Amino acid sequence: MKFVDEATIEVIAGKGGNGSASFRREKFIPKGGPDGGDGGRGGSIVAIADRNINTLVDYRFARKHVARNGENGRGSDQYGAGADDVVLRMPVGTVIYDAETDEILFDLDSHDQSVILAQGGEGGRGNIHFKSSVNRAPRQFTHGKEGEQRRLRLELKVLADVGLLGMPNAGKSTLISKISNARPKVADYPFTTLHPNLGVVRTSPSRSFVVADIPGLIEGAAEGAGLGHLFLRHLSRTRVLLHLVDLSSLNPDEDRIEAAVHEMQAIEGELEKYDAELYAKPRWLVLNKLDMVQDAEQARQAFLALSKWSGPVHCISALTGDGTQQLIYDLQDALDRSKAIEQRAQDIEDGTAEFEDPRFDPNRGGDA
Repeated sequence: MKFVDEATIEVIAGKGGNGSASFRREKFIPKGGPDGGDGGRGGSIVAIADRNINTLVDYRFARKHVARNGENGRGSDQYGAGADDVVLRMPVGTVIYDAETDEILFDLDSHDQSVILAQGGEGGRGNIHFKSSVNRAPRQFTHGKEGEQRRLRLELKVLADVGLLGMPNAGKSTLISKISNARPKVADYPFTTLHPNLGVVRTSPSRSFVVADIPGLIEGAAEGAGLGHLFLRHLSRTRVLLHLVDLSSLNPDEDRIEAAVHEMQAIEGELEKYDAELYAKPRWLVLNKLDMVQDAEQARQAFLALSKWSGPVHCISALTGDGTQQLIYDLQDALDRSKAIEQRAQDIEDGTAEFEDPRFDPNRGGDA
């Protein structure tokens, strides 16, 4: 299936049915009075997040979605039937923008989340609602209201805990295939990855996280060079970025090391140009392809000395799996800590956080 992560659609909700102005007419019942019913509600356009869908390809060609109008009211106190809603199922992670103002309207970030994209019009009122002691034969009724109409831009941002960064052929696809259940295309030429891949990494029966692999970045990606800039949005929800560097091309030759450092710094620059918040995310350096290096430690020290990298560093071989287990365990611990801090902050904000006595140390089992 072709991967599509952007689409523009038009949604038109149904018009409400008109109310009825009629009077009861039966034998032996003179002056039966008003009996006009209300009009039915117009159908709405509803979006539901579905974790079983992973692309917006359904909306690349089906761009106009129209709900039916409500039925008009009738005599004999008959109310018009309301129209059924039109349900649009979208991938979890879809962000819905107003195409005219570029305002974010909805963010479908959880399974089965439901939002109304266009509200159907209310039905009109029949003349039974206008009768009174001084108006026994009302001929008033109201028309149904028009339904909402919008042009929307859909943008998919995949939900992942960890994102992979790197130049083409840095080994991102090999790594995600080694540590997760994902099976992306792997080949010995650049840009084998043409769309994002997601993989679930399970570190224990009850602990896991999701990794996202996007096409490799090159210098000038923020201005449109290469493919990676098209998919940088998919890293915006991640908690940690893994920056993969191909260590196999590093020799004690200082010129080559300088070139590799320049490539790493170029990608950092592209991140900063694209989105300052994305650039500020925690980023770990992963030196890959140790199996193809004669003196891995020497190359590692030379690279770190020249790049002046001060963050977390892991040396691995994605092909053989060396170092990958320690990497995923460290990632799991970091993600667990991050989620615990966020949950604690949310509990404090909601007022549900439990009181903690600073004199009590749970590890000591008693008061200080």
